Amino acid sequence: MIVSLTAILLAQLLGEALARAVGLPVPGPVIGMALFLAFLALRDRWRPASTRFLPPPLVDGGVETTAKGLLAHLSIMFVPAAVGIVGRLDVLASHGIALAIVLCLSVTLTLAATVLTFVAVSRLMARRGAERP
Repeated sequence: MIVSLTAILLAQLLGEALARAVGLPVPGPVIGMALFLAFLALRDRWRPASTRFLPPPLVDGGVETTAKGLLAHLSIMFVPAAVGIVGRLDVLASHGIALAIVLCLSVTLTLAATVLTFVAVSRLMARRGAERP
């Protein structure tokens, strides 16, 4: 678990360093996530070589188990945001209705974008499946 968690955090650190060094308008953790996705894709594509060079936790499912553990406790990450909201109740009292409207609108737009993306990818995959004999 330590090796897997180190790999996940190292990917985030590399993404943050790359974002700051190059001055990209993309958050570092997003770049780190893309780097880690590339690592996982390469690891799975060349499985025999990766088992020879990488430590066992990175090739035998340890990364996936660690990631699932982090996702299971993801709600803990919202505690600082909730404390920040409680610390600024005056802003919430004066702009509460506007914030609620914006929140509902952003959730609705996010759900719509997710559904449209799923439908588009689903149709693309069905089309590719129909093309193959």
